[in-house]
Amino acid sequence: MAFHQRSISLPSRPRVSETDVEQELHSLEASISSSNSISMMCDGLRTLANIYDGLDEIICLPSHQVCSSQQRKMLDGEMECSVELIDLCNYMQETFAEMLAIIQELQAALRKGDDVAAQAKIQSFTRLAKKARKHFKTAKKPASDKMVMLLTKAREICISLLESTLHLLSKQIEMPKQSLVCKAFYKKKAVVCEEEQLQELEYSIGDLQNGTGNLFRKLVQNRVSILNILSS
Repeated sequence: MAFHQRSISLPSRPRVSETDVEQELHSLEASISSSNSISMMCDGLRTLANIYDGLDEIICLPSHQVCSSQQRKMLDGEMECSVELIDLCNYMQETFAEMLAIIQELQAALRKGDDVAAQAKIQSFTRLAKKARKHFKTAKKPASDKMVMLLTKAREICISLLESTLHLLSKQIEMPKQSLVCKAFYKKKAVVCEEEQLQELEYSIGDLQNGTGNLFRKLVQNRVSILNILSS
């Protein structure tokens, strides 16, 4: 008996447009400016990684595989900036790993009741955050080409997000009257609460480390896609 097998085609994912990416970037920029928690910054890193996925789709469209000399010049400029951003993202991933180690050591010091060691760890955390801030630079102004404008905007937002994250992390360590971390030195009964807060901070920094690692990979892929255009 002969029979025909009917093929089933699954609906393809809607193609990302430049307008979609632009709207997502504006939405993320607004959320960063109003964010007051590290968890929101972790969400921002995940959102930014998704945005770079969309940018990569746009870059790989056939319409962008052939560029004018002016577009090539703008892409060359963005390529230089992308190296700095990739380096920054990698540096921040390493910084978050160091912060994570310090928080774990701080927890151990608090459990032992060693206030001197705990204070030293807080100071180490503060110095690390201060050192990291020196690596941030102002992004260049957007170019006239739409795709390059989106790349530049994404880069600006990435820098802003990471810098804002450092600011929030520093606030949790540097404010003795408001930070539960430091209250342990004034109220010994608060140690249990301190441990809970530090554990939450530990998880958050772990998320930040993973988020920057994922974003780093997206940035590298993005750079490869642009290189393919420039080498075509």
